[in-house]
Amino acid sequence: MVSVQSMTNTDTRDAQATLKQIEELESEGCEIIRVAVPDMQAAASLPQIIRGIGIPLVADIHFEYRLALESLKAGVDGLRINPGNIGKRNHVAEIVAAARERSVPIRIGVNAGSLEKRLLEKYNGVTPEAMAESALDQIRIFEDLYFTDIKISLKASSIPLMLDAYRLLAEKVDYPFHVGVTEAGTLRAGTVKSAVGIGILLNEGIGDTIRVSLTSHPVHEVRVAYEILKALAMRQRGVELISCPTCGRTQIDLIKVAGEVEERLKNLNKCIKVAVMGCVVNGPGEAREADVGIAGGCGEGLIFRKGVVIRKVPEDKLVDELMKEIEMI
Repeated sequence: MVSVQSMTNTDTRDAQATLKQIEELESEGCEIIRVAVPDMQAAASLPQIIRGIGIPLVADIHFEYRLALESLKAGVDGLRINPGNIGKRNHVAEIVAAARERSVPIRIGVNAGSLEKRLLEKYNGVTPEAMAESALDQIRIFEDLYFTDIKISLKASSIPLMLDAYRLLAEKVDYPFHVGVTEAGTLRAGTVKSAVGIGILLNEGIGDTIRVSLTSHPVHEVRVAYEILKALAMRQRGVELISCPTCGRTQIDLIKVAGEVEERLKNLNKCIKVAVMGCVVNGPGEAREADVGIAGGCGEGLIFRKGVVIRKVPEDKLVDELMKEIEMI
């Protein structure tokens, strides 16, 4: 099963604010949470945060190996590091020894924007081959230290680059992959890029955990992640809403109706399919697989279940009547 991960955008040093956001993310279905640990004050907040949450916490570490050691002492469930920016090999060895002692996995995070200068020169820039080689170099560091409790990510903002990098490495290693499109963008653009990039890889069988990276509140990351998984029939959480795009046959304000239905269903944790269709052509017939739905008419609409019409109601009552049917499921 593919797990959904997100990352807080609070200041980790503010334990209460971070706890509040993680609680909100948990309620949306987040299964793994990552927090930035930029300094010792942030690391000191970790025990309080860990005590207050119910999902695994991953500490994101860069440059300073002591932060990884402190995070492990605090009781984190995972680390995300880049061995290349930790520095001395003996520092990496200390992290590995502490992680092994506590049975804590480590994610090797390769990012297109921070590849080693040697590889940039070798491949004349950022390429899938350069990213895969960077990951292999870092994997060897861990394997030389007899540590294999690792997973890998090769993130880029370019979808073709990211796809080819994951594919190349998947042919060479059998470690779990964390998949995502980094710096995907704002809510709308980032959702599209993430759905394309993550969706393609998951459909090819590549990916064990995913994180949708959006310039938005992280709850949107979790919601989009589940929509990607639902679209691929890999996970089902909450209601699946289908609706038609409207056309010249539509005689109700379908956009308004669909938006209201979506809003009222967003916190409903029932694994059902709901259809909001603009006319009888796209109504009970084409949406007969839906558990319940609406088919619009002229100032009115039909309520149907599994393709069977139940009753006709005025347009201003459609959403209320639909919700009544959903409550009975």
